[in-house]
Amino acid sequence: MAEEQIEEASMAAAAATPFQLQFDKPIPFQIKMAEWNPEKDLLAMVTDDSKVLLHRFNWQRLWTISPGKCITSICWSPDGKIIALGTEDGLILLHDVENGKMLRTTKSHDVAIVSLNWAEDDPLSKSDKDEFLSYEDRTTRFFPPPPVMPRIGGLRSGDTGLADENEEAIPEFSSASCQRFNILCSGGKDGCVCFSVFGIFPVGKINITKIPINVGSSRKSYQLQDASVSKVSLSRNLQKFVILCFGKLVDTDNLSDSCENSGLHCLYLDTSIFFNRKNELHQVSQQASSIQDMVEVVRASVSLISKQWSNAMSLFHEKFSALPNLISTHGVESSSEDEFLSLLFGTRTSPALHHFLASSLGEAGLKRIAKAVDSAGRDIRGIITEHLQPAVEIISFRLAELRGLSRWRSRFQTIGLDGNLIDGVTESIGMLVVQVERFSRVAATVVYLFQNFFAWVLKSVRILLNEPTDQVPAANSELVVIFLKFLLDKDPIKQLLEADERIECDILKEAFLMPFTAISSQIQCQGLLPLYPVTSSATLSSSCSPTSISFYKDEDSSHEESSYSLTDYVCLKIPDGSLNKVNCIGVIKGSGNCCTTLSMMSLSGFLLHIPDGYECVDLSLYKDNQVVLLLSETSCSDSPGKSWMVMLQIENFSFMPLSGTFPANIYSLQKLVALDLQLDTDYGKVRSIPHTVSTPFAVSASRGVACVFSSRRHALVYILDEDEEAEGDETSDME
Repeated sequence: MAEEQIEEASMAAAAATPFQLQFDKPIPFQIKMAEWNPEKDLLAMVTDDSKVLLHRFNWQRLWTISPGKCITSICWSPDGKIIALGTEDGLILLHDVENGKMLRTTKSHDVAIVSLNWAEDDPLSKSDKDEFLSYEDRTTRFFPPPPVMPRIGGLRSGDTGLADENEEAIPEFSSASCQRFNILCSGGKDGCVCFSVFGIFPVGKINITKIPINVGSSRKSYQLQDASVSKVSLSRNLQKFVILCFGKLVDTDNLSDSCENSGLHCLYLDTSIFFNRKNELHQVSQQASSIQDMVEVVRASVSLISKQWSNAMSLFHEKFSALPNLISTHGVESSSEDEFLSLLFGTRTSPALHHFLASSLGEAGLKRIAKAVDSAGRDIRGIITEHLQPAVEIISFRLAELRGLSRWRSRFQTIGLDGNLIDGVTESIGMLVVQVERFSRVAATVVYLFQNFFAWVLKSVRILLNEPTDQVPAANSELVVIFLKFLLDKDPIKQLLEADERIECDILKEAFLMPFTAISSQIQCQGLLPLYPVTSSATLSSSCSPTSISFYKDEDSSHEESSYSLTDYVCLKIPDGSLNKVNCIGVIKGSGNCCTTLSMMSLSGFLLHIPDGYECVDLSLYKDNQVVLLLSETSCSDSPGKSWMVMLQIENFSFMPLSGTFPANIYSLQKLVALDLQLDTDYGKVRSIPHTVSTPFAVSASRGVACVFSSRRHALVYILDEDEEAEGDETSDME
């Protein structure tokens, strides 16, 4: 019966085949993840060995990178300029779309990041206070463009800890990310969810296992145990957050009386704090992100100064280390310090010191040391004036901005901008400003005295080489003091570097903890809907049924910006046997009101039964209340299988209300009667694919395209919003 339906659908579609096939290309690798760029016709793919590939719409490859870590999730920034990668060890890697270079690495989780979602503030969702709280970055009025990472010619990135090719990464990244307020959401395998403004400034973290959940009309409170995030999605108006998660729901008042089965749950969170305080968060995040960028410049500058000076001093100590051996060889009971003190004060030189200056060190060795110190001094002065000092000044200015904002307690205390904490950080940066100024003076003085010292030693060497005497002119007292400091390992530059590093670390620890706790505490659970049970922990951990989350604007929503609202939709494949259903998918519609609890929400849904002989390989919610299904033939024959891509209009199906009774009717979907999917009806568009398809299924609502991967390693790209003019040509195009 199902085969007859499919044949009829094929004949009906022969006259006007939907979904124009752009190309069918063989690929030499297995793809495990794929995501379309929201603003450009670019497709990012992750292979089984965690290489990241970027292709144009015509399948031209732009670049390939190997992060060296297992990639577990992927998403694009809303403007399409940055690609975010989640790794197995809890890192988020941000890469530039232009060339794939690393922009930033953040440690958000302790376990694998299984889902990423980057949401941008919709320009339609404006609050009443947007007019007088609009943010203007005033730093450009008073300062030149911010400094970039320092770089010294001839030094490799491995020597300095700096990536030379990334010298423009910080200003490019900051300017690209801060044009419109956006939040990167990441879900971990341990049930933790993190929120980062602009993808770099953390503003909140929740653990879904610790959130109290009030389900249905009961007054009881429940919690999730052994929870693991499957998918996360934040609405465009920033007010609603939906999490698909596995876990066991337990009664907190009676832990022994828990639900019989673990399963997949849909967790609804109220994130209206992001919407209500988006202007305040934008201002604080902009300032704090810039501070973080400049702290990176400070760290890199201090590191490079330390490296340059250390290299010069290493050569100095290497050349002068031969003197103790010569003293021992000549049988003199003395030390290097005593010998040079005699030389500096103009007394007679010992045979050991005479041999060291005339033969071991010599004029060539002394010139080499002098050149190294002089070169290091020039580099250090350049780093201070072009990188370190401007970065510290910008940090100081932005902290002053934050300090002023913290005085507006009615607005900024809500997001955790504490004036006392800012005062403490301001004190630290004040110490850093003083240290940098002192460092600049001391470095210049030390290098100058060193040059004079080497000039005097060179004159002494020439006297010893040209005149048979063991006596040289005495040095002035300044040279004696500076030489003794270095000889006794009391390097004033080294001491200042260590002090700067301590202050810089204090800024990092204090400046970015300000709103974190306050925002996290204001993200509240709106409710939970159990979807289907999972009977064993093994099945729970390995479950990979396709799911999709999207938000659509309410049709009955007013066009006024203040009343703008979105309705959440969840589409999922129900595992065979679960809920006593076989080969079914479900669609659940939430409520457009973000301020209601689950007991008041108008949750509704419907189930669709896939035709026998086919299975749903993957699915994706599309624009205009549509869902796209990828169906594949389940025939066991050796002949090449056939597949179908089906686009359905969700509103053509009747949504049935879901019961809020709990826990008596824990799985509301079980009571729904599955509708048979008829491929020969007017429910939507149907397109045949002469391949057996596999995951992933990459669909872009903003670009109107889809990429299908076949089990025989082919990539097929379709245009979803256009019809092919040619009739019945899909088979010839794909051969």
